[in-house]
Amino acid sequence: MKNKFELLARWGYAARGIVYVLLGGLALASAFYGAGQQASNENALGNLLGAPFGRVLLSAVAVGLFGYVAWRLAQAFLDADHHGSDAKGLGARAASLISAAGNATLAIAAASLALGAGGQGGSNGEDSMTAWLMGQPFGRWLVGAVGIAIIGGGLFQIWRGYSKKYQDRLSIPAEHAGKIHAVSLFGLAARGVLFAVVGVLFVFAALAVDPQQAGSTTEALDYIRHLPFGRILYGLAALGLVAFGLYGLVQARYRRIEAPDLRQAAAALT
Repeated sequence: MKNKFELLARWGYAARGIVYVLLGGLALASAFYGAGQQASNENALGNLLGAPFGRVLLSAVAVGLFGYVAWRLAQAFLDADHHGSDAKGLGARAASLISAAGNATLAIAAASLALGAGGQGGSNGEDSMTAWLMGQPFGRWLVGAVGIAIIGGGLFQIWRGYSKKYQDRLSIPAEHAGKIHAVSLFGLAARGVLFAVVGVLFVFAALAVDPQQAGSTTEALDYIRHLPFGRILYGLAALGLVAFGLYGLVQARYRRIEAPDLRQAAAALT
């Protein structure tokens, strides 16, 4: 480890990976047994809390998620990955900022549960954000644009997996490359498809002028479940979420991280 910021970043990738493995596990249980808890981040965190030493484990995940948020902010504002300031680089850094905002919500939920304060469930965050956007001038167009952007992000995830571009920042031992690629490709593709479905739900919300039509990964999974052959597709999506969680653990171990010193980062962000 070069410094404590790198430790936080790796801890963050691992924590996010664990959440996705738990989320996929809930969805798999639902796919095989047809009942059980809804596959949501909040239920995944709640299950972790119920494990032996659950509060300690959940606290560790919460700290890791806050570390991941800090790393994404460093990518966005300090250009930790050296994307540059051209249009492509600014787009990548903007994506890091959006990821930081989304994962901050998850980190706060984990910390709240660990502290015994409870957490928000369901898709209330998506509903409230969509309702706020819908209330702005040209609101339905804004919601539609968000949906199209999310669809684009999902397609980009699939492309990153298929093209092996995700490996550009990984240092994977040759003897493990094949297995890691299979898992990573499946995970990225599954998450990309779910992202695209979330984007479609936002577009539906824009067309219907109804914020409640928008949703999160939970609603995307429900949508897939009601398609023809939905149980099979739902099971594949659940396996994909587990695979994406394992990909997060791969990032925690093998990603190249050029992290700034914590004091330098704090000075630059203030």
